[in-house]
Amino acid sequence: MTPTADLVISGCTILEPGLTFRDDVTVVVRDGLIETITDGPPDGTPRDTGPHLDARGQIALPGLINCHTHAPMVALRGLAEDLPTEEWFNGVVWPVESNLTARDVTLGARLACAEMIRAGVTCFADHYFAMDAVAAVVEETGMRAHLGQAYFSSQGPRGREESLEFALRHRDGAGGRITTALAPHAPYTVTDADLAATAALAHDHGLPVHLHAAENRDQTEASLARHGATPVDVLERTGILDTDVLVAHGTGILDRDLPVLARARGHVSVATAPRGYLKFAWPTTTPVRALREIGIPVGLATDGAASNNSLDVWDSMALTALVQKSTTGDPRWLTARQALDHAGPQSAAALGLGDRVGTLAPGMRADLILVDLTGPHTQPVHDLAATLVHSARSSDVRTTIVDGRVLMRDRELLTVDVPAVVGELTSRLPALTDRGHGRRVQEYNT
Repeated sequence: MTPTADLVISGCTILEPGLTFRDDVTVVVRDGLIETITDGPPDGTPRDTGPHLDARGQIALPGLINCHTHAPMVALRGLAEDLPTEEWFNGVVWPVESNLTARDVTLGARLACAEMIRAGVTCFADHYFAMDAVAAVVEETGMRAHLGQAYFSSQGPRGREESLEFALRHRDGAGGRITTALAPHAPYTVTDADLAATAALAHDHGLPVHLHAAENRDQTEASLARHGATPVDVLERTGILDTDVLVAHGTGILDRDLPVLARARGHVSVATAPRGYLKFAWPTTTPVRALREIGIPVGLATDGAASNNSLDVWDSMALTALVQKSTTGDPRWLTARQALDHAGPQSAAALGLGDRVGTLAPGMRADLILVDLTGPHTQPVHDLAATLVHSARSSDVRTTIVDGRVLMRDRELLTVDVPAVVGELTSRLPALTDRGHGRRVQEYNT
């Protein structure tokens, strides 16, 4: 007798590999994997086949992936508004972050996971402090995550050592849902010697690297003026580009950097978070088209909610498409299907997870979302890809599933008690947001 499935989803339209849509399918999930995708209704009755989700009229998509964020920073959402980058860091964010406790990080991560689950995000790449707390939240909420403990050279050798210890301690944690990375902050806050040491550790232990680099044009120009090298040059000469590295932002990548990155093809990926760049009035954005042309995966991201105000990757997908059209002056780029490609396969590849998630096919992990397009803002549907990218909203996500486990069903969160989290976090905000002590975790000076 065939064992009962973990979950059967029937009646949906599915986005298949190759970015084509297939109507009226049944997805069978077993042991956290997609076992089969077949046309028509399931064989047998729901009682015979296993727990059943009737998804008629809904679209099944790969779970969205947030390729770069600082999840606990939801506690700082709206705290530092309408400021230039340097003042944002030095005047508000880094003084407040010097107050952080592990409990603050836990509560912020729980709230962030609730927000992301409700927005159809099933996996996120986090780069922050007190990351043991974030790993525990990933375990309890059921999400998938790629985690790195951030460090600065101002911490001395211990910062780099703790980043390594965290990565080794939690690698393959939460039943395989946690992957880890070494997480130097950026070339302007981490010395060449520490970056080179990080590259050596990455090779020795088989770990990837996740860092900020060439975040904006000012950083690149400052690096050229002081060191005669762009941030991308620094990553190359220190060996970081010889590791599997995820570069956050890259709006300061120059044309001269593209051959350097092309040589690192297969090792390097970039995460783009356009809402933050618009808020900071940065003059450039991630050169997605140029990176795509040289074979560099570009994943979608939000950055932290202190700068982006949201962890909504749905919003990042639409903004990426629109900003790319504007900056290239070409309405044919980025198309809706290309945006879906960046949201799925390219985001998964950016985190080194392309063999597990990012597409819906037998043998892949069962990380998927069900989207309801019956609202007036998504009707009528002439082009399903365009409707998903440019008309649908995160609130149209009805169900979120990770590793075959339902984390949200019919908009009801099943793994996070949001009122309890908000109540405790709110009580802690006066201590967290105090800036009277004059401390900073770091100086922003590119």
